[in-house]
Amino acid sequence: MDHFADRLVAVIRAKGNPLCVGLDPRWESLPMEIRRRHGDDSLSAMAASYEEFCDRVLEIVAPLVPVVKPQSAFFEACGPDGMAVMQRLLRKARGLGLLTILDAKRNDIASTAAAYADAAFGGVSMAGRVHPVWEADALTVNPYLGRDAVEPFLQSARRAQAGVFVLVRTSNPGAGLFQDLVADGRPVYCHVAEAVAAWARENVGRCGLGDVGAVVGATYPAELAALRKLTPDVIFLVPGYGAQGGAAADVAPAFRPDGLGVVVNSSRGVLFPFKTDDPAWEQRVEEATRATVAALAPLS
Repeated sequence: MDHFADRLVAVIRAKGNPLCVGLDPRWESLPMEIRRRHGDDSLSAMAASYEEFCDRVLEIVAPLVPVVKPQSAFFEACGPDGMAVMQRLLRKARGLGLLTILDAKRNDIASTAAAYADAAFGGVSMAGRVHPVWEADALTVNPYLGRDAVEPFLQSARRAQAGVFVLVRTSNPGAGLFQDLVADGRPVYCHVAEAVAAWARENVGRCGLGDVGAVVGATYPAELAALRKLTPDVIFLVPGYGAQGGAAADVAPAFRPDGLGVVVNSSRGVLFPFKTDDPAWEQRVEEATRATVAALAPLS
């Protein structure tokens, strides 16, 4: 298998845009036809509804975008059935030629981190056999516990030729509480970004980009531009586009001069551009996807 960054660049070039569709299903926003079909009396029904909805979304977006990002929390909230659904959706996405980012924001120390990492990437070893679990192409990781907590994710990802996206400057309104604290004259997020850049340099693909990227929100365009200057060869995963307020002009500074180095995520803006009773909801999803692609394509 090719290096993660090379595979990412290849699929972005093939689709002509850097859009990542976030799979963040919400029960109250699903089409009524799906909710009625599966009922509302159990978490198993919710999981089945999520699977049908996301299955149909994957079929719509696969010809148009390079990447999808299942948000683990929404599937975990459905219990064991939801986790099984997420596993099937990840496999389906790969079968459709999409690169997958598992958004779980994992972090822990030592063997616990290694267990998270093995599940995300190459699989779990038992009695001489390796059993695949999520088989994601990349995983989001929280760096708060330091290098020794990130290291198991780097090692497991590299064995599987996968990638890691580290939280650097997140898109939520309260991000500055810790991220803006000043240490040695600079905000904490700048120190994290430099650590990410150093980790990325440890394993660089033919495209010149490493296998460790940074999560940097579209809702903070000034910081986004500054971080691109600070880390010119790091892949950015940029959430906050669309429903959270980020626009194409906000994410433009994240792109390198060659148009690479960025994956722009949109979740609600692509998943739920319809009223729940709209019988043409699939058409609305396709229209929203195409509109987002059209806005982002000139940047890449």
